[in-house]
Amino acid sequence: MSSNAITIPGTQIETRPWVDELHQWLATVDHKRLGILYIVSALLFLAVGGVEALIIRIQLMHSHNNFVSPEVFNQMFTMHGTTMIFFVAMPILFGFANYLVPLMIGARDMAFPRLNAFSFWLSFLGGLLLYFSFLGGSGLYGAGSAPDVGWWSYAPLGARAFSPGHSSDYWTLALLVSGFGSIGTAINIIATILCLRCPGMKISRMPLLVWMNLVMAGMVLIAITPLSAAQIMLLIDRYLGGHFFDTQAGGSAVLWMHFFWIFGHPEVYVLIIPCFAFMSEIIPVFSRKPIFGYPVMVAATVCIAFVSMSVWAHHMFTIGMNSYANSFFTLTTMAVGVPTGIKIFNWIGTMWGGRILFKTPMLFSIGFLFQFLIAGLTGIMMAASPFDWQLSLSYFVVAHFHYVIVGGILFALFAAFYYWYPKITGRMLSERMGRWHFWLFLIGFHLTFDVMHVPGVLGMPRRIYTYEPGRGWDALNFIITIGAFIQALAILVFLANLVISYFKGVSAGNDPWDAWTLEWSISSPPPAYNFATVPTVASRRPLWDLKHPEDPDSRYE
Repeated sequence: MSSNAITIPGTQIETRPWVDELHQWLATVDHKRLGILYIVSALLFLAVGGVEALIIRIQLMHSHNNFVSPEVFNQMFTMHGTTMIFFVAMPILFGFANYLVPLMIGARDMAFPRLNAFSFWLSFLGGLLLYFSFLGGSGLYGAGSAPDVGWWSYAPLGARAFSPGHSSDYWTLALLVSGFGSIGTAINIIATILCLRCPGMKISRMPLLVWMNLVMAGMVLIAITPLSAAQIMLLIDRYLGGHFFDTQAGGSAVLWMHFFWIFGHPEVYVLIIPCFAFMSEIIPVFSRKPIFGYPVMVAATVCIAFVSMSVWAHHMFTIGMNSYANSFFTLTTMAVGVPTGIKIFNWIGTMWGGRILFKTPMLFSIGFLFQFLIAGLTGIMMAASPFDWQLSLSYFVVAHFHYVIVGGILFALFAAFYYWYPKITGRMLSERMGRWHFWLFLIGFHLTFDVMHVPGVLGMPRRIYTYEPGRGWDALNFIITIGAFIQALAILVFLANLVISYFKGVSAGNDPWDAWTLEWSISSPPPAYNFATVPTVASRRPLWDLKHPEDPDSRYE
């Protein structure tokens, strides 16, 4: 009789190992498996969102192009933006937080394992709900009844008069459902960090990754709430006769903009602060130096969180706010650059005089520093309301935004993948394929988004479907599209590296980078229970203390 057989008197039922394994993944409450599920689902949506981006770029490759219809084009850029922000960036960062935070604080799981699982499935089903929209209306060829109002869905575009089908309903419900999942995950992260730290790990000894995820989770609770409220108000307008955003009935379209951007700009920092966390863990290890200015890094993170809540209306300089409001939001937007600049200074201070190892995680980290600096400088330019007035509706803004999202967040995520993949899988990613990935993506990125600033300055509007020849945009858009395809090729190299290394990669061992935080003290991949004995720490670098008892890290705190 098979070892996989369940014996009941008079019967014999054969079980299939892959069914059992699938059930374990679908029903899991283990933070590590849920972290992997977050990451894998985000990579699936990344592939879909990437295809949508390529469709957009093919359409804009030259003037008078008709690769897709105007209706499908609007649906593509709406789905692309919504997918990348809500179903790629946020889930993948939640995945790393889920996986790493308990390991870094010496805990055996998240504070609320079932809430953790519930939150993931809400987020994932929200993404599926968004893409169910392709199945309706005129079918796949006509892109169904997919939303076509941009990832911001400005009023009155979301009203029944302008979105008579169910396209806005799919968008609204998808974001509402995934938003509840994000709130659940944020509550879990906060509770885990505050309540489950191992003995000796005071707040002042937490790894910077843990600190920054704590701040990020707090921001999620504040930022997601107005967005969820706005979604509910929109549904009331659409189906219950409400007039929150109906200007003809006394409502305000500007009210939607306020609600959306009260969420939307803090959301940028919700995404970038965990990336700051990755840099704060990776750069010290590959510089062979402790982080420069730990207390200042924590203070700068908290400062960014507070100031970022008061900058939202710099997205609204052109709607007719008075000069006092424009001046206030100009100042707050410029002020948020100060703590961000402090972080860049501290990372450079960490590398200064260090024995830098130029492995793939460090290459992506250096790329992040350079590109995020440029993104910050163009952000300061856009913070000046007179400048913004001229370029607010141009491709200059699209270039700036993608400099932050792709040049900052995506480069940091790639660094995190190459750094923690050995811990998650027990296998090293190929260094050769990693360097190919880095250089291809770097070249493609700069071909696309450096050049994209130029047509913006020359007057190319954002959200444009096609354009007349002779504007000076054709050659620029051709280069931008070529760069986008080079980035796509780099992503394919990265995905191939993930798959090939999982099966054929070199065994990583427990601590391939000679790191200093607790996750590297256990086996790769970690056991289900994480730690056989709950560790006790005496400094910010507990593994340094184990490796160098003659020189404890506590003396440098």
